[in-house]
Amino acid sequence: MSDRATTTAERPAGPRIPGPVAPGAPGSKPHDLWPSTKRLLRRLRPHRITVGVVLLVAAVSVVLTSIAPRMLGQGTNLIFDGIIGKQLPAGISKEQAVAALRADGQNTFADMVSGMAVVPGVGIDFSALGRVLAIVLALYLGSAVFMWLSGFLLNIVVQGVVKNLRAEVERKIHRLPLRYFDSHSRGDLLSRVTNDIDNVSQSLQQTMSQLIVSAMTVIGILVMMIVISPLLALIAVLTVPLSILVTAQIAKRSKTHFVSQWKSTGALNSHVEEAYTGHELVTVFGRSREVEARFEEQNEALYQASYRAQFISGLIMPAIMFLGNLNFVAIAVLGGMRVASGTMSLGDVQAFIQYSRQFTQPLTQIGAMVNLMQSGVASAERVFAVLDEDEEEPDRTDAPTPANAQDAGRVHTSGRVEFSDVSFSYSAETPLIENLSLVAEPGQMVAIVGPTGAGKTTLVNLILRFYELDGGKILLDGVDIAEMSRDDLRSRIGMVLQDAWLFGGTIRDNIAYGRPDATEEEIQAAARISYVDRFVHSLPDGYDTVIDEEGSNISAGEKQLITIARAFISQPSILILDEATSSVDTRTELLVQHATAVLRSDRTSFVIAHRLSTIRDADLIVVMEDGRIVEQGSHENLLLTRGAYFRLYNSQFVGATA
Repeated sequence: MSDRATTTAERPAGPRIPGPVAPGAPGSKPHDLWPSTKRLLRRLRPHRITVGVVLLVAAVSVVLTSIAPRMLGQGTNLIFDGIIGKQLPAGISKEQAVAALRADGQNTFADMVSGMAVVPGVGIDFSALGRVLAIVLALYLGSAVFMWLSGFLLNIVVQGVVKNLRAEVERKIHRLPLRYFDSHSRGDLLSRVTNDIDNVSQSLQQTMSQLIVSAMTVIGILVMMIVISPLLALIAVLTVPLSILVTAQIAKRSKTHFVSQWKSTGALNSHVEEAYTGHELVTVFGRSREVEARFEEQNEALYQASYRAQFISGLIMPAIMFLGNLNFVAIAVLGGMRVASGTMSLGDVQAFIQYSRQFTQPLTQIGAMVNLMQSGVASAERVFAVLDEDEEEPDRTDAPTPANAQDAGRVHTSGRVEFSDVSFSYSAETPLIENLSLVAEPGQMVAIVGPTGAGKTTLVNLILRFYELDGGKILLDGVDIAEMSRDDLRSRIGMVLQDAWLFGGTIRDNIAYGRPDATEEEIQAAARISYVDRFVHSLPDGYDTVIDEEGSNISAGEKQLITIARAFISQPSILILDEATSSVDTRTELLVQHATAVLRSDRTSFVIAHRLSTIRDADLIVVMEDGRIVEQGSHENLLLTRGAYFRLYNSQFVGATA
């Protein structure tokens, strides 16, 4: 039952007005980044074999990529050695050429030549250069193939994780008590189920692949740099702790704004959803400007949170790039000096400079991924908050079942309902129903009347176990409903709400929703009993007329009749009509009364009504005030007592004719 079916006076929440409402806040304070990240990563455990393959394939790709610059360095050496060798006299050895250069006063050039693999008088070895380039091409091609395979497998893992998360949230929603939906706005909940889960999916997809490859690349490149020159490797590594420190400080400041961003998103969605569904009411009461002002306020809050989060986290990449550029300058200068001194080859310096750029690049990517990862973790926290909510108490495995009777092929209970010393309140500070006792015999029509907030709707909510009792028992044919399974209990109850709910589909589908296995004859019989058949033939496609989700292509009274037909076709033992005639005209109201009378013979009926004209023929009228039964009896007897019912009756009829 929707939260709107219960009056605001019966709940601890404040009154609601057309237009915006305060969104439900997350279920708890945001968790720390690392615990939430670990909880999210634990969901990869069922896919650990595939993740292991992803890591292995990514490692192969990184190894191939790491070897390629060193091979390119060898190609550079072949070119440089050939150019220098061509400038030296032919027919002498390298040692003789070095000695001649020193004798000529070219000591720096001599030092450089001594560290090279030149052959005086011999130019570039193009065959060797071709082999090197072919190997480099094969390395890069192999790396690309393995990288694609890694991304393909990771996509399977991530989509599987998100699919399971989405299914878990869906199952969780069905296990949450009605209290949760009463205290959380629909817009915020929908934002968690849709926007936040989509953001988790996007974050996992992008960050996992990038983080895995970047981390492995850092390790692979670091090994190659140490092999080439431990001194230059030490200089390159000095930027790592600085980068980590900068990233951590910026991330710490931006996380709060990311949490605020997604909270503001839920609030704005909640406002838009309610303002849209209540658009006509907002217009009628002239509250459009207030709604627009509230939208502007929440839109501005979302803008500010998003701006701050993106601006602060956006500082990570420029800061790391700046440190990387300083590192590049230091390596280039020192490497050039070592080439000139003959302690390193030009190819090794070129390879090392390429490695240094590749070394800072994954660090920069990791910094950029922190931005997206924080956004994903902030969304994951909001989803986890839903998953951590307290659930309904599980049904007993040995749940008892009331004795069944067989009638016209339908198994049902006789429908005796007994409230025994029942107590209930939405909050401990505000008692509502206390020590209430009532018996509804099989086949009786029990009308529940009283002022708004008296506890009428709450009473039928308790029959359906939408809420658990604080004290006492409700018995169905002698069985405590708290011990029955909820599915078993609710399968015996048909209900028509004050707000007629229809889904997108045909009229036939909406009626058959009460019993999916119903035959065409049963559907049409229910339609005739509920007088749906009287108007359905005037529609273009009859029973195949498609109703949109808002039911805007049929009248409010026609929608209510369809919901009544849906309840009728389920053949319940107990029928609950919660203000079922409040949105229909007088003629339709008479049709509903006739339909109810047909079904009442073998069913216990609870009717909540403000229009006392609809319940004059009730077997028992229960008058409630402040959660207590103050009177009960037939229409005539209650009028004779001149009590609470008499006053209600006078307020509707005698006062209206005065």
